[in-house]
Amino acid sequence: MNASPWEGRALGTRTVSWTERDAILYALAVGAPADRLDLVYEERLRVLPTFALTLAQWAPDALGELGAFDVTTAVHGSQRLLVHRPLEPSGELTTTARVSAVRDKGAAAVFDVEVSCDRFTATWSIFAPGCGGFGGERGPSAPRRPDRPADHTLSVVTHARQAAFYRLLGDRHAMHIDPDAATAAGMDRPFLHGLCTLAASLFPLADALGVHPAELAELEARFAAPTFPGDRLGLSGWAGAPGDDSPGRDMPGDAGPGDRAVCFEATAEDGRAVLTGGRARFRTTIPDPTENPDA
Repeated sequence: MNASPWEGRALGTRTVSWTERDAILYALAVGAPADRLDLVYEERLRVLPTFALTLAQWAPDALGELGAFDVTTAVHGSQRLLVHRPLEPSGELTTTARVSAVRDKGAAAVFDVEVSCDRFTATWSIFAPGCGGFGGERGPSAPRRPDRPADHTLSVVTHARQAAFYRLLGDRHAMHIDPDAATAAGMDRPFLHGLCTLAASLFPLADALGVHPAELAELEARFAAPTFPGDRLGLSGWAGAPGDDSPGRDMPGDAGPGDRAVCFEATAEDGRAVLTGGRARFRTTIPDPTENPDA
Protein backbone atom coordinates (compact mmCIF):
# COMPACT_ATOMS: atom_id res chain seq x y z
CA MET A 1 0.00 0.00 0.00
CA ASN A 2 1.16 3.52 -0.82
CA ALA A 3 0.57 6.51 1.41
CA SER A 4 -0.52 9.88 0.12
CA PRO A 5 2.14 12.61 0.44
CA TRP A 6 -0.48 14.63 2.32
CA GLU A 7 -0.89 12.07 5.08
CA GLY A 8 0.55 13.32 8.35
CA ARG A 9 0.92 16.87 7.02
CA ALA A 10 0.86 19.46 9.80
CA LEU A 11 -1.52 22.33 9.11
CA GLY A 12 -0.31 24.58 11.86
CA THR A 13 -1.70 26.14 14.97
CA ARG A 14 -4.27 28.89 15.27
CA THR A 15 -5.67 30.80 18.21
CA VAL A 16 -9.40 31.31 17.89
CA SER A 17 -11.73 33.41 20.00
CA TRP A 18 -15.46 33.89 20.39
CA THR A 19 -17.98 35.98 22.26
CA GLU A 20 -21.44 35.38 23.69
CA ARG A 21 -22.84 36.94 20.52
CA ASP A 22 -21.11 34.29 18.36
CA ALA A 23 -22.43 31.42 20.49
CA ILE A 24 -25.97 32.84 20.43
CA LEU A 25 -25.90 33.47 16.67
CA TYR A 26 -24.75 29.88 16.19
CA ALA A 27 -27.59 28.48 18.29
CA LEU A 28 -30.14 30.49 16.32
CA ALA A 29 -28.56 29.52 12.98
CA VAL A 30 -28.84 25.80 13.72
CA GLY A 31 -32.45 26.04 14.82
CA ALA A 32 -32.60 26.85 18.54
CA PRO A 33 -35.99 28.47 19.30
CA ALA A 34 -35.99 31.97 20.75
CA ASP A 35 -37.58 30.74 23.99
CA ARG A 36 -34.62 28.44 24.78
CA LEU A 37 -33.07 31.15 26.92
CA ASP A 38 -30.22 28.94 28.08
CA LEU A 39 -29.06 28.82 24.45
CA VAL A 40 -29.88 32.32 23.20
CA TYR A 41 -29.68 34.63 26.25
CA GLU A 42 -26.34 35.69 27.69
CA GLU A 43 -27.58 35.72 31.29
CA ARG A 44 -27.85 31.93 31.43
CA LEU A 45 -25.99 30.82 28.32
CA ARG A 46 -24.85 27.24 27.70
CA VAL A 47 -22.79 26.85 24.53
CA LEU A 48 -23.76 24.09 22.12
CA PRO A 49 -20.75 21.75 21.77
CA THR A 50 -21.06 21.70 17.96
CA PHE A 51 -20.24 25.42 18.01
CA ALA A 52 -16.65 24.18 18.38
CA LEU A 53 -16.77 23.09 14.74
CA THR A 54 -17.08 26.71 13.60
CA LEU A 55 -13.94 27.54 15.59
CA ALA A 56 -11.99 24.78 13.82
CA GLN A 57 -13.30 25.38 10.28
CA TRP A 58 -10.02 27.06 9.38
CA ALA A 59 -8.22 23.71 9.18
CA PRO A 60 -10.01 21.96 6.28
CA ASP A 61 -10.03 25.31 4.49
CA ALA A 62 -6.26 25.57 4.99
CA LEU A 63 -5.72 22.14 3.43
CA GLY A 64 -7.73 23.16 0.38
CA GLU A 65 -5.72 26.36 0.05
CA LEU A 66 -2.53 24.28 0.02
CA GLY A 67 -3.79 22.52 -3.13
CA ALA A 68 -4.55 19.08 -1.72
CA PHE A 69 -7.86 19.02 -3.62
CA ASP A 70 -10.08 21.13 -5.86
CA VAL A 71 -12.10 23.28 -3.48
CA THR A 72 -14.85 23.75 -6.08
CA THR A 73 -15.68 20.03 -6.25
CA ALA A 74 -14.61 18.60 -2.87
CA VAL A 75 -17.44 18.01 -0.40
CA HIS A 76 -17.72 17.33 3.31
CA GLY A 77 -18.11 13.58 3.63
CA SER A 78 -18.40 13.02 7.38
CA GLN A 79 -17.69 14.57 10.75
CA ARG A 80 -16.57 13.42 14.17
CA LEU A 81 -16.46 15.42 17.39
CA LEU A 82 -15.15 14.40 20.81
CA VAL A 83 -15.89 16.91 23.58
CA HIS A 84 -13.31 17.00 26.36
CA ARG A 85 -14.76 19.92 28.34
CA PRO A 86 -17.54 22.43 27.70
CA LEU A 87 -16.90 25.80 26.09
CA GLU A 88 -17.51 28.94 28.11
CA PRO A 89 -19.87 31.60 26.73
CA SER A 90 -16.81 33.54 25.55
CA GLY A 91 -13.16 32.72 25.40
CA GLU A 92 -10.03 31.89 23.44
CA LEU A 93 -8.42 28.59 22.43
CA THR A 94 -5.26 27.44 20.69
CA THR A 95 -6.07 24.75 18.13
CA THR A 96 -3.66 22.51 16.22
CA ALA A 97 -4.47 20.67 12.98
CA ARG A 98 -3.02 17.90 10.88
CA VAL A 99 -4.00 15.50 8.10
CA SER A 100 -4.50 12.36 10.15
CA ALA A 101 -5.27 10.04 7.20
CA VAL A 102 -5.83 9.97 3.44
CA ARG A 103 -7.91 7.10 2.09
CA ASP A 104 -7.91 5.97 -1.52
CA LYS A 105 -11.40 5.49 -2.97
CA GLY A 106 -10.21 4.95 -6.54
CA ALA A 107 -11.63 7.91 -8.44
CA ALA A 108 -11.52 10.03 -5.28
CA ALA A 109 -9.68 10.38 -2.00
CA VAL A 110 -10.93 11.10 1.51
CA PHE A 111 -8.80 13.48 3.57
CA ASP A 112 -9.21 13.32 7.36
CA VAL A 113 -8.38 16.67 8.92
CA GLU A 114 -8.03 16.49 12.71
CA VAL A 115 -8.19 19.60 14.87
CA SER A 116 -7.35 19.28 18.56
CA CYS A 117 -7.22 21.43 21.67
CA ASP A 118 -7.92 20.98 25.37
CA ARG A 119 -11.68 21.35 24.88
CA PHE A 120 -12.37 19.13 21.87
CA THR A 121 -11.01 16.98 19.05
CA ALA A 122 -12.80 17.31 15.72
CA THR A 123 -12.20 15.43 12.47
CA TRP A 124 -13.44 16.47 9.04
CA SER A 125 -13.51 13.85 6.29
CA ILE A 126 -13.31 15.61 2.93
CA PHE A 127 -14.37 13.65 -0.17
CA ALA A 128 -12.20 14.90 -3.04
CA PRO A 129 -12.96 13.69 -6.60
CA GLY A 130 -9.91 13.15 -8.81
CA CYS A 131 -7.47 12.69 -5.94
CA GLY A 132 -7.55 8.89 -5.61
CA GLY A 133 -5.73 6.12 -7.42
CA PHE A 134 -2.45 6.43 -5.50
CA GLY A 135 -2.60 2.86 -4.19
CA GLY A 136 -3.55 3.60 -0.61
CA GLU A 137 -5.97 1.88 1.74
CA ARG A 138 -9.69 2.38 1.14
CA GLY A 139 -10.53 2.74 4.82
CA PRO A 140 -13.53 1.41 6.75
CA SER A 141 -16.93 0.81 5.20
CA ALA A 142 -19.96 2.82 6.21
CA PRO A 143 -21.52 1.78 9.53
CA ARG A 144 -24.76 -0.19 9.31
CA ARG A 145 -28.01 0.93 10.85
CA PRO A 146 -29.34 -1.16 13.77
CA ASP A 147 -31.33 -4.18 12.64
CA ARG A 148 -34.50 -3.29 14.54
CA PRO A 149 -37.29 -0.70 14.38
CA ALA A 150 -36.36 2.82 15.41
CA ASP A 151 -37.08 3.81 19.00
CA HIS A 152 -37.75 7.41 17.98
CA THR A 153 -39.40 8.82 14.86
CA LEU A 154 -38.77 12.56 14.81
CA SER A 155 -38.52 15.48 12.39
CA VAL A 156 -36.15 18.34 11.65
CA VAL A 157 -37.55 21.47 10.02
CA THR A 158 -35.10 23.76 8.20
CA HIS A 159 -35.94 27.22 6.90
CA ALA A 160 -35.28 29.04 3.63
CA ARG A 161 -32.69 31.47 5.05
CA GLN A 162 -30.78 28.96 7.17
CA ALA A 163 -27.74 28.56 4.90
CA ALA A 164 -27.43 32.34 4.62
CA PHE A 165 -27.40 32.62 8.41
CA TYR A 166 -25.06 29.69 9.03
CA ARG A 167 -22.37 30.96 6.67
CA LEU A 168 -21.92 33.98 8.97
CA LEU A 169 -20.32 31.56 11.45
CA GLY A 170 -17.27 31.13 9.21
CA ASP A 171 -18.06 28.62 6.46
CA ARG A 172 -18.28 31.04 3.53
CA HIS A 173 -18.05 28.45 0.73
CA ALA A 174 -19.94 29.92 -2.19
CA MET A 175 -21.85 26.72 -3.01
CA HIS A 176 -24.12 27.41 -0.02
CA ILE A 177 -25.25 30.83 -1.27
CA ASP A 178 -24.38 31.26 -4.98
CA PRO A 179 -26.40 29.26 -7.57
CA ASP A 180 -23.49 29.24 -10.03
CA ALA A 181 -21.10 27.85 -7.42
CA ALA A 182 -23.66 25.23 -6.43
CA THR A 183 -23.97 24.16 -10.08
CA ALA A 184 -20.18 23.85 -10.34
CA ALA A 185 -20.31 21.54 -7.31
CA GLY A 186 -22.92 19.34 -9.01
CA MET A 187 -26.03 20.70 -7.27
CA ASP A 188 -29.00 22.37 -8.91
CA ARG A 189 -29.21 25.10 -6.24
CA PRO A 190 -27.41 26.24 -3.07
CA PHE A 191 -27.62 23.72 -0.27
CA LEU A 192 -27.39 23.76 3.50
CA HIS A 193 -24.08 23.15 5.24
CA GLY A 194 -23.86 19.56 6.40
CA LEU A 195 -22.75 20.70 9.85
CA CYS A 196 -25.86 22.86 10.14
CA THR A 197 -28.10 19.90 9.26
CA LEU A 198 -26.23 17.75 11.77
CA ALA A 199 -26.48 20.27 14.60
CA ALA A 200 -30.17 20.88 13.90
CA SER A 201 -30.82 17.13 14.22
CA LEU A 202 -29.44 17.08 17.75
CA PHE A 203 -32.31 19.17 19.18
CA PRO A 204 -35.06 16.57 18.63
CA LEU A 205 -32.69 13.74 19.54
CA ALA A 206 -31.77 15.37 22.85
CA ASP A 207 -35.44 16.05 23.61
CA ALA A 208 -36.33 12.42 22.88
CA LEU A 209 -33.57 11.18 25.20
CA GLY A 210 -34.49 13.60 27.96
CA VAL A 211 -31.12 15.39 27.93
CA HIS A 212 -29.93 18.91 27.19
CA PRO A 213 -28.27 19.44 23.76
CA ALA A 214 -25.33 21.15 25.50
CA GLU A 215 -24.58 17.80 27.17
CA LEU A 216 -23.29 16.30 23.90
CA ALA A 217 -20.06 14.37 24.53
CA GLU A 218 -19.40 12.59 21.23
CA LEU A 219 -20.80 12.81 17.73
CA GLU A 220 -20.25 11.33 14.30
CA ALA A 221 -22.24 11.15 11.06
CA ARG A 222 -21.86 10.83 7.31
CA PHE A 223 -23.32 13.35 4.88
CA ALA A 224 -25.00 11.12 2.32
CA ALA A 225 -26.88 13.80 0.36
CA PRO A 226 -27.46 17.54 0.64
CA THR A 227 -30.23 19.21 2.56
CA PHE A 228 -31.77 22.22 0.87
CA PRO A 229 -32.95 25.19 2.94
CA GLY A 230 -36.64 24.67 3.70
CA ASP A 231 -36.45 20.87 3.66
CA ARG A 232 -38.31 18.91 6.32
CA LEU A 233 -36.33 15.84 7.36
CA GLY A 234 -37.49 12.62 8.94
CA LEU A 235 -35.20 11.57 11.77
CA SER A 236 -34.95 8.00 13.06
CA GLY A 237 -33.18 7.23 16.33
CA TRP A 238 -32.13 3.98 17.99
CA ALA A 239 -31.40 4.50 21.68
CA GLY A 240 -29.15 2.42 23.88
CA ALA A 241 -26.57 2.48 26.61
CA PRO A 242 -22.94 3.32 25.73
CA GLY A 243 -21.02 0.13 25.06
CA ASP A 244 -23.98 -1.98 23.87
CA ASP A 245 -24.29 -3.55 20.43
CA SER A 246 -25.47 -0.40 18.66
CA PRO A 247 -25.24 3.26 19.73
CA GLY A 248 -21.86 4.53 20.85
CA ARG A 249 -20.10 1.17 20.67
CA ASP A 250 -17.17 2.34 18.58
CA MET A 251 -16.91 5.83 20.01
CA PRO A 252 -13.54 6.61 21.61
CA GLY A 253 -14.47 8.59 24.72
CA ASP A 254 -14.99 7.46 28.28
CA ALA A 255 -18.72 6.87 28.72
CA GLY A 256 -20.28 7.45 32.11
CA PRO A 257 -22.79 4.97 33.56
CA GLY A 258 -25.71 7.37 33.14
CA ASP A 259 -24.82 8.62 29.65
CA ARG A 260 -27.38 8.40 26.86
CA ALA A 261 -26.34 7.18 23.40
CA VAL A 262 -28.24 7.01 20.14
CA CYS A 263 -27.75 5.99 16.53
CA PHE A 264 -29.62 8.09 14.00
CA GLU A 265 -30.38 8.71 10.34
CA ALA A 266 -32.08 11.63 8.60
CA THR A 267 -34.08 11.38 5.37
CA ALA A 268 -35.53 14.07 3.10
CA GLU A 269 -39.19 14.05 2.07
CA ASP A 270 -38.26 12.72 -1.37
CA GLY A 271 -36.60 9.68 0.23
CA ARG A 272 -32.99 10.80 -0.01
CA ALA A 273 -30.83 9.65 2.92
CA VAL A 274 -29.24 12.87 4.16
CA LEU A 275 -27.40 11.78 7.32
CA THR A 276 -26.29 8.17 7.75
CA GLY A 277 -24.21 6.32 10.32
CA GLY A 278 -25.07 8.93 12.92
CA ARG A 279 -24.05 8.27 16.52
CA ALA A 280 -24.21 10.60 19.48
CA ARG A 281 -23.57 10.35 23.20
CA PHE A 282 -24.81 12.80 25.80
CA ARG A 283 -23.44 13.17 29.31
CA THR A 284 -25.72 13.38 32.29
CA THR A 285 -22.99 14.85 34.49
CA ILE A 286 -21.34 17.94 33.06
CA PRO A 287 -17.61 18.53 33.66
CA ASP A 288 -16.67 21.86 35.24
CA PRO A 289 -15.27 24.01 32.37
CA THR A 290 -12.89 25.75 34.80
CA GLU A 291 -11.45 22.50 36.13
CA ASN A 292 -7.86 21.74 35.16
CA PRO A 293 -7.82 18.08 33.99
CA ASP A 294 -4.03 17.88 34.53
CA ALA A 295 -4.13 19.09 38.13
